[in-house]
Amino acid sequence: MTAPASDASASFQEFFRTEAACGAVLVACAATALVIANSGWAGAYERLWHFPVTLGMGSHALSLTLQQWINDGLMALFFLLIGLEMKREALGGELASPRQAALPIAGAIGGMVVPALLFAAASGDSAARGWAIPMATDIAFALGILGLVAPNAPPGLKIFLAALAIIDDLGAVLVIAIVYTQTIAWGALAMAGGIVAVLAALNWRGVRQLSPYLIVGLALWYFVHESGLHATIAGVLLALAIPMRAPLLRLEHALHGVSAFVVMPLFALSNAGVVLGGSSSARVTLAVVLGLVVGKPLGITVAAVMAVRWRLATLPAGVTWLALHGCAWLGGIGFTMSLFITMLAFNGSPLIEAAKLGVLAGSAVTGVVGAILVRASLRVPSVTA
Repeated sequence: MTAPASDASASFQEFFRTEAACGAVLVACAATALVIANSGWAGAYERLWHFPVTLGMGSHALSLTLQQWINDGLMALFFLLIGLEMKREALGGELASPRQAALPIAGAIGGMVVPALLFAAASGDSAARGWAIPMATDIAFALGILGLVAPNAPPGLKIFLAALAIIDDLGAVLVIAIVYTQTIAWGALAMAGGIVAVLAALNWRGVRQLSPYLIVGLALWYFVHESGLHATIAGVLLALAIPMRAPLLRLEHALHGVSAFVVMPLFALSNAGVVLGGSSSARVTLAVVLGLVVGKPLGITVAAVMAVRWRLATLPAGVTWLALHGCAWLGGIGFTMSLFITMLAFNGSPLIEAAKLGVLAGSAVTGVVGAILVRASLRVPSVTA
């Protein structure tokens, strides 16, 4: 069952406004983390995020550091929101039509493959595990800059960038599930599979109250975490089970503010504190920067051009190639997802600081260039292919 077009359109407009506002908050949080990590408060900063927090009792207690609770727990809400947005757009929104979906899908594929290849070529064997770091796009930062420099941009341009970022993040979710899972606890995984079946049964029986899904979703998170898969995967699995129409839109509305102004800022504060000049491998930093600054704009733009030339897709109304190329640069703002994958790829490795520095530097460059190009495109007449 699909959502009415008016509901989908209103939901997208709310999504765009919220993510745009979140971008400014993320900039402030990232800057704060950088300043503290390079000040006399650096030691206290590290101790805070590594403070152990235990929930539960006895054999069912789960003890994680504060940073791990944010990365594994709160970020599951972010992934739940991504899953809900993807489902809404695919079933009743801008990606419901194959013709509409073809352009952002092509751009997303190019924007994942080319950066990964560039990173692999530039990083060396010791850092090969981080090939997925430059694949993802930070939705909040990208839409935030677009909303700031081009508030009156054509709707098709906003939709292209949002859909591109969502598809990128979905690709990142698959990579996390397949690549960054080291060991599997099969008993816990079987329990997680059984809980997914329960969620599917709730949907099939027509249950429209959110509370049963959320309660069962908590159990799903626990067993996914215990299985060895990254716990945030539970958020995406839960999203697939949430019914369309009112339940999905209601939950999406509730999660927007929490994700934008609580989850992601806390993630930025706890993960963006890079000690400048203290990284151990300039090669890894360069590989990440190349992936984001060269690979992302090149991969997205070339793939989009090929999709249009091969008549698989068309440029959205009012959108120029310069504007689309500007959005391709904005797609290189990896920040949240790139930092997240960095934590998974190099956890416990001295390469982690070098990779984080590359993410911050690459995201800053692509954000500035993308803003300039999009702004310039507003003065260029629209030409369709």
